[in-house]
Amino acid sequence: MSSREEQLAAFGRLLDIMDDLREKCPWDRKQTFDSLRQNTIEETYELATAISRHDMNEISKELGDVLLHVVFYAKMGSETKWNFSGSQNDEPLDNFDIADVCNRISDKLIFRHPHVYGQMTNDQSPITNPDEVSHLWEQVKLKEKGGNKTVLGGIPDSLPSLVKAYRIQDKVANVGFDWKQREDVWEKVKEEIAEFEEELTSERMNELTNERMEAEFGDLLFSLINVARLYKIKPDNALEQTNLKFIKRFNYVEAKAKEQNKNLQDMSLEEMEALWQEAKQA
Repeated sequence: MSSREEQLAAFGRLLDIMDDLREKCPWDRKQTFDSLRQNTIEETYELATAISRHDMNEISKELGDVLLHVVFYAKMGSETKWNFSGSQNDEPLDNFDIADVCNRISDKLIFRHPHVYGQMTNDQSPITNPDEVSHLWEQVKLKEKGGNKTVLGGIPDSLPSLVKAYRIQDKVANVGFDWKQREDVWEKVKEEIAEFEEELTSERMNELTNERMEAEFGDLLFSLINVARLYKIKPDNALEQTNLKFIKRFNYVEAKAKEQNKNLQDMSLEEMEALWQEAKQA
């Protein structure tokens, strides 16, 4: 592993390269916060994919791509007379550079970890497990944002729905709005399944709108995500693992069909199911 000096030198090298690119490369010079936004989202998902596959080489590479975007935004933030359209202003906006970015996150981490940096009051008990840290984290965040900050106010609107549902439930649980026993959640799941089935089998089925069905199905999904949270399962990770597993198995079915000179469209469901079972065994 690299020494701290080597790590700092590598980071400094990246900053120097970013300075050069912003000055000398037409593409890099043209970029704005808005133009990079979609690329940043894509790079983040590529990192998430590498993590799901437990591919350390890819994780290292994708982390570099994400870090590049952090450095890129910080570089643009340090430039004076700049706005989100990329035009020049008479007066500079509120600028920042990579030092501000690092210092702000460092200050935040110290503030939100009083159990590590000696900010606990005498009447607070020592923190001994991760769940207590999560509970303390939410309390400190509310204090940090001021008394008018709501419990759910910090959840980004743009989060994927699956992740957002988990965060909503996690946040309200940290202020005590949760099941007394995690096993109690299964009654809620059964209730939501029954309500969804009732809607689908009712005489009003033909009158049901997609909006109504989506609402009932959303309630069911929300309750299942609650199950995942209570049993320490990340639902997004779980679903992605299933996605990857399905892709691998279906690719097997497709390849075997090709070996038999068959088109999937011409095969019966029974034939495809037989290949599917082979894929599961493989």
